[in-house]
This record gives sequence, C-alpha cells and structure tokens, in this order.
Amino acid sequence: MLRTVNLKKLYTTEEVETTALNNVNLEVHEGEFVAIMGPSGCGKSTLLNILGLLDNPSGGEYHFLDNEVSKHTERQRANLRKSNIGFVFQSFNLIDELTVFENVELPLLYLGYSGSERKQRVEEVLEQMEIAHRRNHFPQQLSGGQQQRVAVARAIIAKPKLILADEPTGNLDSAHGDEVMKLLTELNENGTTIIMVTHAQMYAEYAHRIVHLFDGHIVSENILKAQSAVV
Repeated sequence: MLRTVNLKKLYTTEEVETTALNNVNLEVHEGEFVAIMGPSGCGKSTLLNILGLLDNPSGGEYHFLDNEVSKHTERQRANLRKSNIGFVFQSFNLIDELTVFENVELPLLYLGYSGSERKQRVEEVLEQMEIAHRRNHFPQQLSGGQQQRVAVARAIIAKPKLILADEPTGNLDSAHGDEVMKLLTELNENGTTIIMVTHAQMYAEYAHRIVHLFDGHIVSENILKAQSAVV
C-alpha cells in the first residue's frame, strides 16, 4: 500500500536546522495494522503527516497506492487524500457547532455525495459505531469515549483504504481507550489498513507489528502477530 525510501524531513529557521526524519524506510502492506512508538519529539507525528499526505518530505521517496507522491502539490495531495485516507486524532477535532450527524457527514459533502446517499451512509456508520442515539447531540454533550466514536465514524464514512490514528486513546480513560482499540481492530479485521501512533505499549500490542522511532530514525521493529487474511 505504501513505501518510503530514505525519507527525510527538515525544518529550517534563520538560526537552526532541525532534522525531524532521517532516512526512514518503511513499508506497510494492505490490511496491516502497524503501531509507531517512540519518545516525544522523535518524529512520529511528522511521519504520520507525510504518510497522510498532509505534508511533503524534504527528501527521499514516498510511494502511495503505486504513485510516487513526494513532490505532489497540495491540490494533488488533497485529491488523493480525501478518498483514500481517514484520520483519527487525540483531540477528536470535532466541530462544536455541528451535531454528531453533521460532523460525520462532512467528508461526504466534500466528496459530492447526494443528500440521500449521505443520510443512508451516515446512519449506517453511526449504527456501526453504536452512537446513533446521539445523532442530534453536539460534541460538548458527549463523553470523551463517545466523541472518539464519532471521530472514528467520520474517519471511516468515505470507506478509506487507510486510517491514520495519532494517539487515538490519549485523552481517554482505560475503559474508553479499550473501546476505541476494539473499534480499530474490527475495522482492520474487515480490511482497513491502520497506522497508529501511540505512547502506550498495551495499545501498541493490538497491532501486527510495532515500529520504534528514535531521533528521526527507525531503530527497530517487532512483529507481534501474523496479518489475518481478509475475506
């Protein structure tokens, strides 16, 4: 599904140049669940932003769905991103002024789905996430676990091939964190590729393998379980 070759990311100011990623070589196959771990500042979120086509690398190659995309313009990245990648963030990133239904519907509006198509798909996903009874509530009226369910629903509404999750359990207690991990596991078992950044070893162990980052390098990988065959 995706492959990086000697990926680099530099941040330059007038006074200093910071290397966030240095010669990162990573390959993720369709249907995999990969966890990325490492200390704060090691480049985890920078790598996720590049893999999610939110940013371009400073050097190296990034192959996504058989396209070399490292030099893509923002418009090219956006077109590729919106129909292939879903995002789940630690801070939920829901829009306070929109209801649960409207938050989940938003990606379909950008993709030009008709009103009837949007309604049907949103209702299906809300049922799948067991949050349909909150469809007319606003984010502030939900618990943290419920907000993250809505965020996951929004991430999968357009049926993306890849979900990128950046500390999806970071603002949740252990019970709600376990719920979110079970949701991600179910999505993966149904064929969605997942790459997740996490600080928590117990959540990383839901993945097929763990990639350890340190100072912008991949320093080790641990295979935890074989990738399940997708029916």
